[in-house]
Amino acid sequence: MEYTKLNNGVLMPMLGYGTWDMLGDLAYRCVSEALEVGYRSIDGAQMYNNEGELGRAIEESALPRQEIFLTTKIQSDKDVHGAIHRSQDLLRTDYLDLLLIHWPLGSDLDVWRVMEEYYDKGVLRAIGLSNFYDDDYRQIVDNCRIRPQVIQQEMHVLCQRKELRKVYKKDEVQLEAWSPLADGRREIFSNPVLNEIGAKYGKTAAQVMLRFIIECSVVAIPKSRNMDRMRENFDIFDFNLDEEDMSRIATLDEGKTIFGWYK
Repeated sequence: MEYTKLNNGVLMPMLGYGTWDMLGDLAYRCVSEALEVGYRSIDGAQMYNNEGELGRAIEESALPRQEIFLTTKIQSDKDVHGAIHRSQDLLRTDYLDLLLIHWPLGSDLDVWRVMEEYYDKGVLRAIGLSNFYDDDYRQIVDNCRIRPQVIQQEMHVLCQRKELRKVYKKDEVQLEAWSPLADGRREIFSNPVLNEIGAKYGKTAAQVMLRFIIECSVVAIPKSRNMDRMRENFDIFDFNLDEEDMSRIATLDEGKTIFGWYK
């Protein structure tokens, strides 16, 4: 595993496991298998309705809690204190490694100030944003007491966020990529550039995509329900892309979301 040091000194794994669209026993099984494979960063959210299963899988793995980097996301600005405590209870933990505001809620600076309180108490080791752009992002960064450590956005080889990455680097906010495999769209796993590069290293297109993201200094959180795919996605720390590889992959950028909900 490779790690990034956040702006507060906390170490975060460069590769994590995403749990969106996983409910009940499926979420429990997949997180248990991901931990068995070697993942130590688990990304959840209140909206996913699976925090209880994530907490049970982590607890029953018998891994020391301090070995797990556990992320969840808040979805309400009505009772932020209660929401944080509910996530703690469901996830069976005294602290969260990272809490994100899942998307702009309307009273984001008020939500942020409550998160700062829990950060000061040590309940939250890091705090950040998800799906914040433009004015919503600047409202927090320019008015906060504690600067966000992480921002989570759609990012993959088809949407490389080149300009936003410059902004985040300047602001010392770590970018984390959701949907790092582009949701398998545009026949991406058959892309000739990715497969040609992969052939050089004995790797798949998916592994090349994940390696590219990490070498852009971006955290990746792929998800899979298949344990063999989990292993494949995890097996990306024994090779590096050269400058030519990185340049060729950069040409795949379409410069916009593939999901159609944001530019």
